Amino acid sequence: MQITTTDYAVASLVGAVAVIFWRIREGRTAVTLKKVLIPPAGMATGFCMFAMPAFHIPWSWALISFVLGSTIFAWPLLATTRLYRQGEVIMMKRSAAFLIVIVILAAVRFFARGYFDKLLTVPQTGALFFILAFGMIFVWRVNMFLKYRRLTSQPSPKPASSANSALGAEEA
Repeated sequence: MQITTTDYAVASLVGAVAVIFWRIREGRTAVTLKKVLIPPAGMATGFCMFAMPAFHIPWSWALISFVLGSTIFAWPLLATTRLYRQGEVIMMKRSAAFLIVIVILAAVRFFARGYFDKLLTVPQTGALFFILAFGMIFVWRVNMFLKYRRLTSQPSPKPASSANSALGAEEA
């Protein structure tokens, strides 16, 4: 079965829309350690693809792909992700810029993939973009983990009870 450019475009669009909806939903719930660490851990299982010879690429290409993902492509995610404490939980502040970044990254990957598919086999192109995406997600989630740990290591602010608030107001 031959995968056409249209098939790839539709699959890319569906994937981008799914990520946007997932991201919107994720921004409405508390951030937990599991939510931070499971995505890169789950994604790491994709490295099993390299057991198949069709996915083999030179180590230098893999390194370049990882470095690009972990620097240039991770930067917009790092710049648009904010964690904050809300009572006893850690929340992620939603950013409209984040959605724009996701759309732009999807477009860049789509058009770059079209270029690379002319030079490499489809599995090799997939391998390069997997490593790029892993570098991006890995660095982003490590950064989130460090911010999460910093926020959870701080004592949570104690909300003043209504009785204490009334007393404080009367004393003033």
